[in-house]
Amino acid sequence: MNSRRNKAILFKREAAAWNPLSRALLMTLTAACLAAVCASPALAEPDEEALGKSLGYPNGPRWTAMENRVGAWSALDRVPGVLTEAVARGNSVLPLPRASVPALIKYRYRNLGYTLDEYLERRRITGLLILKNGEIVAERYRYGRSEDARFLSFSMAKSVTSMLIGAALQRGLIASLDDPAGQYAKDLQGSAYGQTPIRHLLRMSSGRTFTERYDGQDDVSKLSRSFATGTPTVASVLRSFSDRHSLSGQKFVYASSETEVLGRVLTGATGRSMAELTSDWLWKPMGAERDAFWCNGRDRQAGAYFCFNASLRDWGRLGVLMANDGKLGEQQILPADYLREATDAALQPAAFAPYKATPYFGYGYQFWLHPLKERSFAFQGVHGQSVFVQPATGIVMVQTAVYAQASGHQDPEPYAERAAFWMGVLQSLGGRTERY
Repeated sequence: MNSRRNKAILFKREAAAWNPLSRALLMTLTAACLAAVCASPALAEPDEEALGKSLGYPNGPRWTAMENRVGAWSALDRVPGVLTEAVARGNSVLPLPRASVPALIKYRYRNLGYTLDEYLERRRITGLLILKNGEIVAERYRYGRSEDARFLSFSMAKSVTSMLIGAALQRGLIASLDDPAGQYAKDLQGSAYGQTPIRHLLRMSSGRTFTERYDGQDDVSKLSRSFATGTPTVASVLRSFSDRHSLSGQKFVYASSETEVLGRVLTGATGRSMAELTSDWLWKPMGAERDAFWCNGRDRQAGAYFCFNASLRDWGRLGVLMANDGKLGEQQILPADYLREATDAALQPAAFAPYKATPYFGYGYQFWLHPLKERSFAFQGVHGQSVFVQPATGIVMVQTAVYAQASGHQDPEPYAERAAFWMGVLQSLGGRTERY
């Protein structure tokens, strides 16, 4: 648009050397050109009609339906039947000033170069926030979303749960990560998960068989149905998983059930809800801008594995806190040693390192570890949710999305391009991208 406008202005200036009739004609044509430029419609956002634009981006009643995803996944507390518990913010807000000099974000994908805006035009992104040393480099909202939206985490909640485990450990409410989960989660005592050390649950290495294919017939679907209906109870479903695929602590196998156990460890160890803990241990000391919320199951226990909801900027503040190893100003909000062990690929046992835990990522304490020489890690959730962090360079990227498929196993393209975009963000902002 800018290049067309500039050409029209240039033509207008050149007309000064022409006769009055030619000048008048050209000025008329120039005015028409500028009017056409200004009146041209905005580009359509990817799949906007399938995602419910003409319906006003509704949020229910089926909040997983394609046409409801944009609306519901940014306002799940307004969906009928969903139980939520507020996470109250404090009186002070951590400023996120805008960078004084705009940064040009570029990246390459499949041997072609693209810009940040082109990335947004190619993928179903509802919110994008990029920070450098606590300053906003870029902030975008799409599909009618705005700064007051509180975006659903899906499995980014797992990383929040890990942060709370670290805070409980710091306070002595959890004595040791080598304690069995059932020592704190009384409703799981005597079960396979109850006998599993907390550390092994943090690494998703209980060795217990749990299927997670996102096909509606797997174990995570069974767990989610019990969460939503209360029949059978979540605790009884968790107790039912007893088959073993490997020895405890030896192998990473992704299992949302293990995070749900950790949530019960937290509430059992503290006698408080996940929402209360998140408010007092994270949201208030971190300087959150808006209240957040957890979704609760019928037993009033928060969905530790998938259902935390927060604004884009507050997701960014969580990333900044992690980039600072849990410290804000002079206050150590979270234990630095725990966070290093949770997020540093170099500190993981060999089986949990990048290229070993998975073909690409390593896995720490509920954090995904990038295969970069410079410590870099991520909160990640299905359908494209992510917070990427590189502490040494102060770079944080938050993305909320409504990808069509839950995982890269089902549709690798959006996830591969997101990885390429993150590398481009690092390169554009002076980050470090050397791989293992």
